[in-house]
Amino acid sequence: MHTRTLRSLRRGAAAGALTALLALSGCSSDSGPEAKPKSPQHVSDDQAAAVPDDQASPAPEGSATPSKGPVLPDAKLTPATGSFTAKQKKYLHGRVPQNMDPAAVLQVGQETCQRVERTAAHDKDAAIGALIAGDLPSADDAIGQLCPKQKPLLDTAATGFPDGTRKKPEPGTYRSLTTAKGCTWKALGADDKVLASGPGPGDHKNVTARIPAGTRTFVSSGCYAWLPV
Repeated sequence: MHTRTLRSLRRGAAAGALTALLALSGCSSDSGPEAKPKSPQHVSDDQAAAVPDDQASPAPEGSATPSKGPVLPDAKLTPATGSFTAKQKKYLHGRVPQNMDPAAVLQVGQETCQRVERTAAHDKDAAIGALIAGDLPSADDAIGQLCPKQKPLLDTAATGFPDGTRKKPEPGTYRSLTTAKGCTWKALGADDKVLASGPGPGDHKNVTARIPAGTRTFVSSGCYAWLPV
């Protein structure tokens, strides 16, 4: 259970677009931590076993509501040494289950920030794709409260959608955020009639989908994430 709590990324079919993300570790420079553990904080098996499943992870991505079940009160959100900044306390509010070190939960958010920052510096599409696909834990809260300089990436990601099935998509032209081979898509109308399909013009490194009006379902596979052109 605790491995889900501290894992930095979920592995998916589009692992190629996340190579840079998976290679990174550490704390965000924007987070400006006053307190950080002397070494990476981990939850013991006994501690993890005491935390119910619905508390085993930070708050769900995009959610500002506190975690369900018993959590540490703000008065007990203190590190072993030093102190938390105001924005760190705001991030930790309502998301630290009982029997868990708040510094470990903070570290998850800090590492999320660093992965976004460094990946965007190397490949902005890869960072945006990771945000769209949900491959970064609690990215909305982490960026909003620990590294707000990266908020433009969140805003861009909000205009896209992940690989898979999307009902009632907005008509328009979209590009896939992957360089992997095998990206395919189709736009379905009434009675699942195929209105358009692809990969379309260009090679596999630049797949573009044109979703016509009247599309009820857009289905893609191996495309990782989509952004409007």
